[in-house]
Amino acid sequence: MYSVYNHTFHPRHYGDPVEEYWHLLNGVTLWDVGVERQIEISGPDAFDFTQLLVARDLNKCAVEQCKYVFLCLPDGGIINDPVLLRVEENRFWLSLADSDVELWARGVAYNGGYDVTIKELDVGPVQVQGPKSKDVMVDLFGDSILDIPYYYLRPYELNGMKVLVSRTGYTSELGFEIYLYDASKNGVKLWDAVLEAGKPHDLAVIGPCHIRRIEGGILALGPGCDMWYDTNPYEVGMGYDWMVDLEQASDFIGKEALAKIRKEGPKRKLVGVEIGGSGLGSYNDGSMIDVFPVHLGGSRIGQVTSACYSPRLEKNIGYAMVPTEHSELGTELEVERPDETVGAVVVEMPFVDPKKETPKQELSASAGGQD
Repeated sequence: MYSVYNHTFHPRHYGDPVEEYWHLLNGVTLWDVGVERQIEISGPDAFDFTQLLVARDLNKCAVEQCKYVFLCLPDGGIINDPVLLRVEENRFWLSLADSDVELWARGVAYNGGYDVTIKELDVGPVQVQGPKSKDVMVDLFGDSILDIPYYYLRPYELNGMKVLVSRTGYTSELGFEIYLYDASKNGVKLWDAVLEAGKPHDLAVIGPCHIRRIEGGILALGPGCDMWYDTNPYEVGMGYDWMVDLEQASDFIGKEALAKIRKEGPKRKLVGVEIGGSGLGSYNDGSMIDVFPVHLGGSRIGQVTSACYSPRLEKNIGYAMVPTEHSELGTELEVERPDETVGAVVVEMPFVDPKKETPKQELSASAGGQD
């Protein structure tokens, strides 16, 4: 099954999303995530301009470090939530979620008179994820791969191909991403190399595992998803001081609006919910093609934006955007599923491994990092 992401066909799954989920949890998996387009910002003003785009303080981002960041609109809405890679002192990559950023960034740079070069690269990433991912990566790149801390990157060469490898992923599991230069030329060559290295480890090719994403509190960007242009970091529970750094000296787009939202408090919040009724699907199997309306006292008050059945928790879980006054833990709601209206209750999220101990685990004595 395929979907369209960043104007590109994207494999959603390869037959059985639940089987793919268990393979991710217990083994090692390979994902085609070439749809994560890479926008490079370089030039004399690259640092100042990239800082203008993102809400985090980039003075706290070292060369060869990665950061999960928000790009916000002037009203504080989220335009994209990429992983930022600081490849060099004045060279940044934005590994994009599903929205157009290049032309928007070019417009901001032109309007502000910044001396930067902004372009989409011929770089295509793949993800190697799961507890045995380290074994496949060692076979590909050697033991030095274990020295990459969580949310850091390192350049490598593999069979004549230039790549960057980062300790990142979309799973909340141990994992890596391989960013391939000249991807339109070498994509099949890299894919075959990873498949071959994975054979002794029973590597499986899968699509994005949305069950594990939802368990782990990872959000999806897009219209009708967990966040979009009309949502802000405080509404989705990501208004941490380190994600939206209002105390930094530098300005960034949306800073004034976000300061006001923090002072007044958000009017709605994205919360975790356990949902009653029969077992839901895996989200990416076509079982949730639209939001589920949320009701309280006979009135619609919000919507479930992501939901699935968690095989290991043996319950339906998801996220719901509701008014702040109805976001307290234990609040009972009604969810209008396509086939039935069922009860739901607000619970803590993430549902599994809230401190992200699994993906952050140290692989060598020198490792250690923070996203």
